Amino acid sequence: MANKDLVLLAMEGSVTLDLLERALRSAGYDLVTAKTVVGFEKALNDTIPTILLIAEDLEDKNGLDLSRATLERFPTMPIIFYASTHDPAKVLDAMRAGLSDYIFPPLKIDAIVRAVQHSQKHSHQMGDWVRREVKRTTASLETRVNEMDTLVKLSHSINASLDLDSVLTSVVTAAVELTGSEEGSLLMVDETTHELYMRAGKNYEEGYARTFRLPVSDSMAGQVIETGELISFCKDSPDKIKTSYLVYSLIYVPLSFNGKVTGVLGVDNRMAKRPFTNHHELLMKVLADFAVIAIQNAQLYTESQHERAKLQTTIANLQDGVILLDNEKRILLINPVAKKAFGLGLKDLTNMPVLEAITNNDFKSLLTSITDNPLKLHEIAFEDGRVFSAQYSPIPNVGAVITIEDISHFKMLDRLKSDFIHTISHDLRSPLTSIIGYIDLLERVGTLNQQQKDFVGHVQSSARHITELVNDLLILDRIETGFDTRKEDVVMETILRFTLENLAQQVKDKHLDLQVNIEPGLPVLRGSSMRLRQVIDNLVVNAIKYTPENGKIRVSLHCKSDQIIFDVVDTGIGIPPADQPHIFEKFYRAENAPADTPGTGLGLSIVKSIVENHHGLIWVESVYGRGSKFVVVLPINNEPDK
Repeated sequence: MANKDLVLLAMEGSVTLDLLERALRSAGYDLVTAKTVVGFEKALNDTIPTILLIAEDLEDKNGLDLSRATLERFPTMPIIFYASTHDPAKVLDAMRAGLSDYIFPPLKIDAIVRAVQHSQKHSHQMGDWVRREVKRTTASLETRVNEMDTLVKLSHSINASLDLDSVLTSVVTAAVELTGSEEGSLLMVDETTHELYMRAGKNYEEGYARTFRLPVSDSMAGQVIETGELISFCKDSPDKIKTSYLVYSLIYVPLSFNGKVTGVLGVDNRMAKRPFTNHHELLMKVLADFAVIAIQNAQLYTESQHERAKLQTTIANLQDGVILLDNEKRILLINPVAKKAFGLGLKDLTNMPVLEAITNNDFKSLLTSITDNPLKLHEIAFEDGRVFSAQYSPIPNVGAVITIEDISHFKMLDRLKSDFIHTISHDLRSPLTSIIGYIDLLERVGTLNQQQKDFVGHVQSSARHITELVNDLLILDRIETGFDTRKEDVVMETILRFTLENLAQQVKDKHLDLQVNIEPGLPVLRGSSMRLRQVIDNLVVNAIKYTPENGKIRVSLHCKSDQIIFDVVDTGIGIPPADQPHIFEKFYRAENAPADTPGTGLGLSIVKSIVENHHGLIWVESVYGRGSKFVVVLPINNEPDK
């Protein structure tokens, strides 16, 4: 024997053991003898015996129990059981335990060798069967692995590619390969003709695939479209699915999206009578789902491209400049208006850092100020005199958008307005001063009768009204143009008490009930004391002016959430609802304001400008005929303007 088989003899020393050793060696077997249980275990671990011959007892262990334990570890090992006597019960136990043979005295050499050879042959047959099963199972597993690999690759292809024709062709190719079919096709419904056409095919002639048309009615593919159910068959004789188109076996699977069937994925065999299995049907369903996903992806991409094109067209035709940035301040989109404003030409700036593309200092200041002190509105000036208003708006999960609007025309108008106000104001102040001065001198040069005195009084009143108007215009212009930039620590309580003291006589003359509530220990406010005094004076004077005799006025000053809150409540004539949105506009007076009540219509406009200059808020709450409440909120930590 070229490769000797190894026999493990598990038996205590005896004449029988000697006989077995001589018989097996003479037959060409290698032997390992274990006379103890420990030796038996060591021999099993150290060697790989082909056959085990074990006695019914080994030391104090039962040989049958040792055989069962060995078969649990080595299920295919042939075991010959040796018993000292022929006992049918022991023979039955040995066979039930899975042993391959049973020997007993009287022993003959030929019988011993035949028993070993028989067990060895049975072992070889068992080994061959196991190897065949392993090979068959391995081949099946390899097929499943290959199927999974194909499906995974196809899934990656669907997610990575937006070329619908290429992806659908890959789906059909995979269907043919995985089912072992001769042909494959993906048919889609033509919404215009209500026919099926071949969107992708495998193993078809190009001309046939291009001209393929199949009516939905009276066809198997059409039946799948109408029912949404899979069709599969295998026949001994070919079946017609289209004129002159016969197949032995076929699978048609619907392509369903949102409950609507829009196509069919199919494979068939025209030449061979090769059947399809349930597993093939399952694979086709999976591939049909892949095809639907690919079609959805393509549709969504087409829609997104269409929407993007509409958005780009819209932004490109806006009159304002638009710059869309990502979180790293790289340009995602910039429209022609913004490019023209900054002189960027027509080159593509996508993904370029915006501060590399745009070097304007005011624009850099806008982006630099975002981190520490965000400025939503900012002016960008150019050397040629153009001025743009820029607005920065963060966009979650995207970045930010900057819109710019050309306000050069408005800046020019503002300058013209300021020049006009300055010119008119100064040109009016001189003659007004002369008029008022000469009127005051009239009584010194002669006695005036009553009618003359009345005329002089009207002239004085009109002159003073015009003077107040000119002064208010100059004040408003200074505030709006930002000349009042100096800020200081202001104690609001001191300003309020000074105002109330100056107006005490007017309150007394109208018999008004004035209530004053000032919270003790108010914090210091950063602002312009002169302008804040104008706010308080104007609001309190208005309350006195428009509250009838014996009315009530409540003035309150308190602190809340790092803000000073000043409010004035009166029981005056109130403001009509239609007038309330406009009372802070220049020269606007409510329709119910008494004609004999003096006013320029600029007081509340001045108040609003001063409050906003201090980064505060002002609003009115009024009930027509019952009174009004004006509320001013000023932040305590108001940084001085720079």
